[in-house]
Amino acid sequence: MSLSLLLDVVIVALLVPTIIYAVILNNRLASLRKNRDALAKVVHSFNEATVRAESGIPRLRRAADEAAEALAARVEKAHGLRDDLAFMVERAEELADRLENALKGARGEVRPSPGAALAQTPAAVRKPAPAEPDTAPAPMPTPTLARRAARVVPGESLSPRLDGEDADLPDDERSEAERALLQALQSVR
Repeated sequence: MSLSLLLDVVIVALLVPTIIYAVILNNRLASLRKNRDALAKVVHSFNEATVRAESGIPRLRRAADEAAEALAARVEKAHGLRDDLAFMVERAEELADRLENALKGARGEVRPSPGAALAQTPAAVRKPAPAEPDTAPAPMPTPTLARRAARVVPGESLSPRLDGEDADLPDDERSEAERALLQALQSVR
């Protein structure tokens, strides 16, 4: 055999796998072109979603800031109410102790009040009372309530306007606790 024939056979043998590989490659490139359109649609919808998300971020921040401000205002108001309630409870306990002592004093059963025990303690031992922040102390109730409560007799009027005692004391000079206590004592009769 001649050398040229042998060389032609080798070239044919090498061209057959090359042609097969080219056909396979062409099929893959065709499917890639088809998928390229679908991929472009996916990228486009992803870009639109990103733009919507970015435009929503400032609105979300504003809403969060407004909610935080509203919550801070409510918390501040709640702290103020808590302090007011604590002060009112403390004042009510003091007033109840004074009223109880006045009633027992009228009956002859005197019990020293916590304020009297504090007054008997030496000044070096006493601790100063902590100041209430941002709250003004309530006006002290007038001592006429304790005098009136000590003399309560069933069927007797508790109103100063009716029984003549402190008739010149208008309702606005009485503390709210005094007015409420007078009403409660009158309703018990």
